[in-house]
Amino acid sequence: MPRAELLILGAALIASPLAAQQAKAPAPYTLAIAAGYKAAITCSAIFIGGRTEAQIAKDELSGIYPEYDAIVPTLEAKVDARTGTVTVAFDPALPPRRAVFHPGTGCTNEPIGAVAPPVTAVYAKLGPAPADPALWPLGDSLPRMAYPPIPAVGKALAGGYGGKTTGVVVLRGKRLIAESYAEGFGPFTAQRTWSVAKSITGTLVGIAVKDGRVRIDAQVRIPAWDAEPFANARRHITLDNLMRMASGLHSDTAGNRTDAVYFGGTAVTEETVHWPVEAKPGTRFRYANNDILLAMLTLRAALSEERHRDFPARALFDRIGMKHTVAETDWQGNYISSSQVWTTARDLARFGLLYLDDGVWNGERILPEGWRTYVTTPSGPQPASGVGYGATFWLMNKVPGVPADTFSANGNRGQYVVIVPSRGIVIVRRGEDPASSGFDISKFTADVLAEVK
Repeated sequence: MPRAELLILGAALIASPLAAQQAKAPAPYTLAIAAGYKAAITCSAIFIGGRTEAQIAKDELSGIYPEYDAIVPTLEAKVDARTGTVTVAFDPALPPRRAVFHPGTGCTNEPIGAVAPPVTAVYAKLGPAPADPALWPLGDSLPRMAYPPIPAVGKALAGGYGGKTTGVVVLRGKRLIAESYAEGFGPFTAQRTWSVAKSITGTLVGIAVKDGRVRIDAQVRIPAWDAEPFANARRHITLDNLMRMASGLHSDTAGNRTDAVYFGGTAVTEETVHWPVEAKPGTRFRYANNDILLAMLTLRAALSEERHRDFPARALFDRIGMKHTVAETDWQGNYISSSQVWTTARDLARFGLLYLDDGVWNGERILPEGWRTYVTTPSGPQPASGVGYGATFWLMNKVPGVPADTFSANGNRGQYVVIVPSRGIVIVRRGEDPASSGFDISKFTADVLAEVK
């Protein structure tokens, strides 16, 4: 080999370790988001879910988004149980990321770079609320009734359908006929719903419709848009468009990622209201967190601040026994209701039961008559592949072995609430699925339905 080529090769070999190190070094913003991810998840999983740091590292913070998965274990979370705070340092020149627990609204992730005042409140209790002694389904007292084991449930817990199953609950009518959990999880362990929260938001919209606060076919009211001195195509977006992922708005990703809001401490009203229209509203399906966050902002604009402050709990959770459920807000009090709801498998079963009974709970109509039909009827653009979409619910009408009226609420890391009205069955599957391994909800649903007689 000529000497010149040897010199070039030698220089390349010397430089490659440094180049590799530089390539692996995360960007400052990525590092800040990773720290916020750890602070937010640790705070909520401890103070709402009752989990330990070791359990969280093994489950909630394992197999997460690839760009954060290798970074998060290297960052130290400091938990102050006295004040309900979690801090994660990530840069010696910047303040640590901090998440703070607030009773009623869970953990708030503070913005990147924020130097927040000290937290002085004493948080005396860790973990979930105690069992409610009332009879199921309003409470947690279950009648002693034997039901044959459902083999698919055991198979799911053993990893047979992929992913990492943490809990399964199956209802037949109001009867809880199967309930099983992985080690470290139980009936009162709250986990993040991720995008199942979108279906919960759609339900809150339904309650507001029933109360006459909003109309599905009306143009949405977003205060930031009202303040614009010019007519903007965004003002033609209806609440129905937002519920169906058909706003036509641009977003930074075409899927389910809003990291700046979820883990960066950016307020909903800072992030979601400024994206421009890039398609006529109602003509394109594009699954996006922003549409649901804007739908919730519409509710905030329609309600007084006092009514908005506890609206999810007062309007829905408390009325149907979801006592172990917490909807979280950003630092400006906006509900991050496309993802940040923490709840148990039993509470999600209660949520499914509300839809199984067509919006009626214990004789009281919670949702408008016909609301179930509305959220499960496709209208306008649909996903290019896979199952269909209604209004904040997915449609399983073309899944083999599953009745055509089956629909579901789906969330990241394997959160599912499957509702089968014609069979009177609700199936809840909770998971902490790694990004590399999904759960086959279609096959699991078909197997459960085949095994429940």
